[in-house]
This record gives sequence, C-alpha cells and structure tokens, in this order.
Amino acid sequence: MKRERIELRVSASAKDLIQQATAVTGLTAGDLAYEGARRVLDEHQRLVLSGADRDAFFEALMNPPEPSERLIAAMRRHRDLVG
Repeated sequence: MKRERIELRVSASAKDLIQQATAVTGLTAGDLAYEGARRVLDEHQRLVLSGADRDAFFEALMNPPEPSERLIAAMRRHRDLVG
C-alpha cells in the first residue's frame, strides 16, 4: 500500500514532460519517478567497458606497473599512522 509522499517543485517544461510521459505510459507520476530512479541506479551500478578499456584493465592486472615514488611514500605514511 502506498503511504509515503514526495512533493516536488519543477519547471513548467518539466511538468509538461512528466504529464506527457504519464499519458503515454499510463503510469502515475509516482510510478514514473520510481521507474526512472530504478533505471538510474541500475545504470550507475553497472560498469560497461569498451574492448580497449577491458584489455587495458586486464593488462594492468596481469602486468601491474612498478609503484611510483609517491605511492611508496604514501604507503610508508599510512604504515606509520595505522601500523
């Protein structure tokens, strides 16, 4: 059962867009907002890599570069602070 409420202030153009979307889909504004939020979160949680990105990632895993002086210094500071 729906018991929660959200109030929004939107521009006139956003209101028109939402009203058109509810008319086309048959969804309520609340259901439309829910579906949009779910879709945004799904896209955010999914990592899509191109072939070149994938290859660079696996190359770095298989043949990691030597640590830089800055990384070594940061690890020393961390060890000194944390133990």
